[in-house]
Amino acid sequence: MRKTITWLSLSLGIALLTISGSVLAEVPLRPVNRDTGQVTPNLLGLDQQLWGQVGDRQALLASIDHSLRYLQTPKATAAYQNYPVSGINRDRVLRSLTRFRQLLINSSSPAELQAAVNREFIFYKSVGRDNQGTVLFTGYFEPIYAASRTPSDQYRYPLYRMPTDFQQWQNPQPSRAELEGKDGLGKNSPLQGRELFWLRDRFEAFLVHIQGSARLQMPDGSLVSIGYAGKTNYPYTSVGRELIKDGKLPQEGLTLPVLIDYFRAWPTQLDQYLPRNQSFVFFKETNGAPATGSLNVPVTAERSIATDKSLMPPGALALIKTRIPYANATGQLESQIVSRYVLDQDTGSAIRGPGRVDIFMGTGPKAGDRAGVIGGTGELYYLLLKN
Repeated sequence: MRKTITWLSLSLGIALLTISGSVLAEVPLRPVNRDTGQVTPNLLGLDQQLWGQVGDRQALLASIDHSLRYLQTPKATAAYQNYPVSGINRDRVLRSLTRFRQLLINSSSPAELQAAVNREFIFYKSVGRDNQGTVLFTGYFEPIYAASRTPSDQYRYPLYRMPTDFQQWQNPQPSRAELEGKDGLGKNSPLQGRELFWLRDRFEAFLVHIQGSARLQMPDGSLVSIGYAGKTNYPYTSVGRELIKDGKLPQEGLTLPVLIDYFRAWPTQLDQYLPRNQSFVFFKETNGAPATGSLNVPVTAERSIATDKSLMPPGALALIKTRIPYANATGQLESQIVSRYVLDQDTGSAIRGPGRVDIFMGTGPKAGDRAGVIGGTGELYYLLLKN
């Protein structure tokens, strides 16, 4: 997604709502020393969902297997050659994940698993955005939107294939406004003839660029999948941040639903604000393939995260503690503090520094509703064998 969802955008998840940047640190991860007064892994809480939700342990195992497959590729070997944290290398990450998988299968309770993890693993804590371990969490998802292979009065906003001559494009490359027009209709676009699908809602088309992939429902009810194929070389600009800067929306409480409501109330503002994100994404059909992260492996709902891959170990096992929304008995979303084992399998243009994590929340409207309201702080740890 985010980037195959390559998430250039799945990690943009709701990165479009990120307001402040992270503090870059020379060492992004530090081993937790149980002899200092730091928060220890024992105080993080247990991943109760592994035993409390049907299929959740199987989902974690599947996500682990995706990372294990990646870690045995030449791409992984190259990624770890210059990894900036001493003692963390591909072999250790691979052995750690293999051992954790064994413990997960053989443990009969959260407490048994946590006891084994505490005996055998060292926890490396992210220094966060403030060098004190504070990490901002957001959510991303794979949307499902109505679309058509042919344009009409109803389906007017195109998504485009990668141009065949893209590698020969000169700098400065065309901006978003130049490629799709200020109104998003692409009437005089240099990409004419490269249209892949047309959507009926302009902001939904923009969100596909942000998320990096989507499922599209055709007029006959069938579903097709599209994924990230490439992008122009402009940096990502947050539309949410631009609206705050101009005093159109308050920073407090800004979520994706708030942003959607704003543009529905003021549709002419789309012409002004969407072109400010000059970065432009191209897509390809993926023939029903699952949402895929920057490691070219599928991402798993609530078990895959996106981070800055120049700092964080790709494919590694991590533990997050933050707030995630869940539906209560009446169907309303309530934020709960959770500790969850996750796999670091994605990245995104807006996910920069040791203080940013994007959690993949799944596919469809419910996943989007949940992803859109994640925006709190928490902690990020990576688990590696002591020996």
